[in-house]
Amino acid sequence: MGKWKEPKLTKKLYGGAGKRQLPAKACVHFLETSLEAKNACVLLSQSRLFEEPKLTQCCWEVIDVQAEMALRSKGFCKIDWQTLEVVVTREALNTKEVVVFEAVLNWAEAECKRQGLPTTLRNKRHVPGPALYLVRIPTMTLEEFTNSAAQSDILMLEETYNIILWYTTANKPPLDFLLTKRGGLAPQRCHRFQSSAYCSNQWRYRGRCDSIQIAADRKVFVAVLGLYGFSSGKAEYSVKIELKRLGVVLAQNLTRFVSDGSSSTSPVWFEHPVQVEQDTFYTASAMLDGSELSYFRQEGLTEVQCGKVAFQFQCSSDSTNSSWVQGGQIPELIFYA
Repeated sequence: MGKWKEPKLTKKLYGGAGKRQLPAKACVHFLETSLEAKNACVLLSQSRLFEEPKLTQCCWEVIDVQAEMALRSKGFCKIDWQTLEVVVTREALNTKEVVVFEAVLNWAEAECKRQGLPTTLRNKRHVPGPALYLVRIPTMTLEEFTNSAAQSDILMLEETYNIILWYTTANKPPLDFLLTKRGGLAPQRCHRFQSSAYCSNQWRYRGRCDSIQIAADRKVFVAVLGLYGFSSGKAEYSVKIELKRLGVVLAQNLTRFVSDGSSSTSPVWFEHPVQVEQDTFYTASAMLDGSELSYFRQEGLTEVQCGKVAFQFQCSSDSTNSSWVQGGQIPELIFYA
């Protein structure tokens, strides 16, 4: 195997070197109507090639927040090596490091095919070049490492041995991989009530739907609905949360959570943060089944300013359990912006 060489960046995706076929306005328009996690990495590659900073920034907003979906998309495997390097270097990626590692392996297999190389372990190790060492393997848990990277056979035997020693011994060997965990993104919280939570026997669930409409004055990504639980002690709930737009379910999660009996909210996560477009109303819903007597709040706000984001709240016709703007459930949203 010869010395690794950095692949040349070409303008093949745009129909030939030196031929600019996608002007800036068309890029921006395509972004506004089509940018999502599955194509964000491809658009990032193209925006860097044609020096479109606005498109680049918008791509990063999606990739950072929805990193797992972006890195596991087919589009990620189509990016050029230079874009691979900047993505793997990215400090703000909001995902586990094992996802980054597996994405690099998938890209390497696709790159072997593009170069007409057999998809051998040797070639898959060779084509990422130094980008492989930008994966922060030591920040994985030991379980993640042993179930993924250690079994991939991409690492050399000495590398695998030293990483295991790094996990398990006090006298840690030097490693070629970065050791610091990515900073990720800091989530923000939006509380829609002014009053303190009430402990009352008047609020009951029985599997009915608590729902509220939300809108933001800029694009955000909703990750969590904060919910109230039992007002008289620890209790477990089964819950289904949804986020809809014009009646179409964009995301949902059927899970369980335990409330501790306090008036603090319990976070219930969507599988992935959900993109919420600017100045568009979405319906957030929760259907709980468990201990019936719950905390609730009153004195709800129709508008809440959270940092640079202003949220609006409206009543939802989906609500069959009395939640509305002025009171009830779904007191909190956790989001990225």
